[in-house]
Amino acid sequence: MKKILTFSIIGILCLIIGMLYLLNDSKKVIEDDKIKIGLMVDSLVIERWQKDRDIFISKAKALGAEVILKNANEDSHLQVQQVKELIEAKVDVIVIIPYDREAIAPILRQAKREGIKIIAYDRLVEKGDVDLYMSFDNVKVGELMGEAILEKAPTGKYIIINGSPKDNNAYMFNKGYMSILQANIDAGQIDIIANVWADDWREVVAYDTVSTLIDSGEHIDAIIGANDDLAEGAIRALLERQLAGSVFVSGHDANLSACQRIVEGTQTITVYKPIKKLAQKAAEVAVDIANGKAIISDQSIYDGEFNVPFIMFQPTLVDASNMVSVIIDDGFHTMDEVYRNIPTKEWPKP
Repeated sequence: MKKILTFSIIGILCLIIGMLYLLNDSKKVIEDDKIKIGLMVDSLVIERWQKDRDIFISKAKALGAEVILKNANEDSHLQVQQVKELIEAKVDVIVIIPYDREAIAPILRQAKREGIKIIAYDRLVEKGDVDLYMSFDNVKVGELMGEAILEKAPTGKYIIINGSPKDNNAYMFNKGYMSILQANIDAGQIDIIANVWADDWREVVAYDTVSTLIDSGEHIDAIIGANDDLAEGAIRALLERQLAGSVFVSGHDANLSACQRIVEGTQTITVYKPIKKLAQKAAEVAVDIANGKAIISDQSIYDGEFNVPFIMFQPTLVDASNMVSVIIDDGFHTMDEVYRNIPTKEWPKP
């Protein structure tokens, strides 16, 4: 009887242990089946990339995916190495903000051969043959900047501060505003006294360009900064020479500091891109294609070799007159943040 009881207890213990092993193995299978997304940013220096990162990760996690963040810190070789790390980690999807539109293409094609889906986020990869490009109408961004500044200064001397030559978007912005300005340039109404490119979008290029020209005795009527950081560099040079507010200045991204400058009168316009819509949609699409769903897009863009499906979002021009209806009402920045340097009695009515 005691032997029977002993064998029974041993049998029960073995059964329990076996069940625990099965549960542990099941847990491992579930963990292995979890969607893994590599989110690659070129840097987190620019304010807007911090917003993109936070919104994307939050949405992807809410959809049950694991996100592996890689920050290249504006280093092309490092970003290539990080793609290799994500290949080794067997991620399902790579969502990348490329630092160098050309250099990253070969390693991304290798990742595709390994079965990893590639989404180029906001910046196109040249000849990358990525599975999807998600961004804004970046030519339209440039057009909006050009139209707004041309309306303010149909004649005069212009400075153009383009973005990074490594960033495909910089060429798209340039295409947009130059298409608007060209007729006036050809007619001799606008004189482009400087047309420079800012490596890594460094605002010091804008600051130095504007400073040098003013100090040489040049008069400036308008400045097109390809983003708000470049606009800030230009305005800093103007401020130091008591010229801020007397020169029309454009930017884009709707950075908080840019919105503050607009309501304060030192920056003319910015262009708002609804980042929340882009980042959330990118997370949703990444999870969908990891689950085998087809990419749905009614547009494409040529990357220099391949036609890439393109999901496009539209930008909006922002100046002091629509700051509340566009920026505040959309929750991008708060009234307190944007107008904090303006006397409360002068704030627009909600």
